Amino acid sequence: MGGRVRPSPAETRLQPPHALALRTLLSSLRSRASLRVERFRSIDRQGCFPRTLTTRRKPKPRARCCGRYPGGQYPGGQRGPSRGKPARPRRGRGEGGPRGRGEGGPDWQDFVRDMPWLALPYKEKHRKLKLWNKYRISNIPSLIFLDATTGKVVCRNGLLVIRDDPEGLEFPWGPKPFREVIAGPLLRNNGQSLESSNLEGSHVGVYFSAHWCPPCRSLTRVLVESYRKIKEAGQKFEIIFVSADRSEESFKQYFSEMPWLAVPYTDEARRSRLNRLYGIQGIPTLIVLDPQGEVITRQGRVEVLNDEDCREFPWHPKPVLELSDSNAVQLNEGPCLVLFVDSEDDGESEAAKQLIQPIAEKIIAKYKAKEEEAPLLFFVAGEDDMTDSLRDYTNLPEAAPLLTILDMSARAKYVMDVEEITPAIVEAFVNDFLAEKLKPEPI
Repeated sequence: MGGRVRPSPAETRLQPPHALALRTLLSSLRSRASLRVERFRSIDRQGCFPRTLTTRRKPKPRARCCGRYPGGQYPGGQRGPSRGKPARPRRGRGEGGPRGRGEGGPDWQDFVRDMPWLALPYKEKHRKLKLWNKYRISNIPSLIFLDATTGKVVCRNGLLVIRDDPEGLEFPWGPKPFREVIAGPLLRNNGQSLESSNLEGSHVGVYFSAHWCPPCRSLTRVLVESYRKIKEAGQKFEIIFVSADRSEESFKQYFSEMPWLAVPYTDEARRSRLNRLYGIQGIPTLIVLDPQGEVITRQGRVEVLNDEDCREFPWHPKPVLELSDSNAVQLNEGPCLVLFVDSEDDGESEAAKQLIQPIAEKIIAKYKAKEEEAPLLFFVAGEDDMTDSLRDYTNLPEAAPLLTILDMSARAKYVMDVEEITPAIVEAFVNDFLAEKLKPEPI
């Protein structure tokens, strides 16, 4: 997932309140308790497969993709700005231009002077980018509340918090269990209602969508078929539609196409709490939960599109993904290790996955133990137009296999162009990246 310069028509943005609202909230809280607000702005297993991949230079010209950027769907489902250019972190006031140089320029200084909280120094762009990647910021402005003692995220969607609770009466806004947030009646499109307690023992998909959003309507048509197949297979599964429609009439029209449940449109408070609980930044978004209400995947949309027969339901995350049109949106969520291979060779993509999977599993387990998201996503990329477009955009060498780490938000790449790629080389490459020992090249 990078930031956008301006919202697109087919994208829902949780509209940010003015700085005045945040200052009012802060003043209210300080009368009862102390609060630190951290505000983010962008600037800025080894099995039967071979343990070594050998590089082959490729003389054939690469077919360009008519300007289409791989991953072309962004939060809200629109193509990236400027006909496929990848979404990039939006620059704050005074940044990047003549008045934003040096110590931040007068615009930036005026901007932070109005803020009663702390700010990172303007010139510390490296630290800002690390925070951007750590918390997977895809839109700005974004406001995340942390526990200052543990560093853990308390709330990912602070903008909704200060809209819904301007006096800070619910401070410190810690996450509540899904069972508690969803409590209340749910609707079917025939007007019947069902108590949320009936969801117990079921996998649940929480579907954030809206009729005015074309990518949402496209996904809904696919999701209806997936829902039917899962139910016919005897699985206990339910979907709850959380509307972002602009009127109750639009909600009713859209919901009439859905065979599942919905939070009543009039229950704006519950819809907002669900958005806050999962830090929703764009639609369509499908969150898949286990019967205990714990998140299995936030990438339900990608899973539904990649698994039309629903054979892999409930879609537990894979350590290594095969890069495709539908999941390449994740390239914008943070740094990604991408191993490019020549998929014209039978089994090479699978061999590449098996080569890097133990390293990916090790990294994921390490950060899961700390209750943090892994700092890297792992992909294998074969030969297709989308991958060619990614190579063209990032100006990568014409080689396969080719080991890279791409960081779209930092506009940086790290390339390991060697004759042979082994597990030891991959692990060293990853460790050096995490230790910040690698020198980035610009994208």
